[in-house]
Amino acid sequence: MGIKLEYILIVISVVLVFMTTTMKLTGSATTHKQATKELEFYNTTFIEVDTQKMQGKLTTPYGVRQDGLLTLNKVNYYTPEIDSLLADKGRYQDDILHLDGHVSLKETTGNLYKTEHAIYDQKKQILTITSPFVAYMDRNIFHGQTLVYNAISKEANATMVDAIVYPNEE
Repeated sequence: MGIKLEYILIVISVVLVFMTTTMKLTGSATTHKQATKELEFYNTTFIEVDTQKMQGKLTTPYGVRQDGLLTLNKVNYYTPEIDSLLADKGRYQDDILHLDGHVSLKETTGNLYKTEHAIYDQKKQILTITSPFVAYMDRNIFHGQTLVYNAISKEANATMVDAIVYPNEE
């Protein structure tokens, strides 16, 4: 009594099918996820409103949304509390606006802050300057390393401040 050739071929076929479906080959070509633009726009204005008034307005000559990240050029943002918030480049994600290059914030009171990098939290209305800055408040000039500015309370807290302060003349 011998083993029939059919039985041997069936067992080999079952083993091959099992091995090819359960084994993962290494060294195979990797698949790269190619980034695709979800949205591209030119000369656009974004206006944020609630049921009573305008909350904020942002204008940009060019922007792209890719993988959930909105990238903007020549950002110009303002609210009722902020006259203008300008930057060469901006990245917007989850109500946080990252600003880079010639960033300047002008308050409605006239104070001006200039830096190269800042982060603006739209919900809390707080600007965090993360690089050396210059602030102009009336005739007073302040230089510092970092600054946190609350647009609602109009308070600014800075580190490593070097200032030229003129006393009030009454």
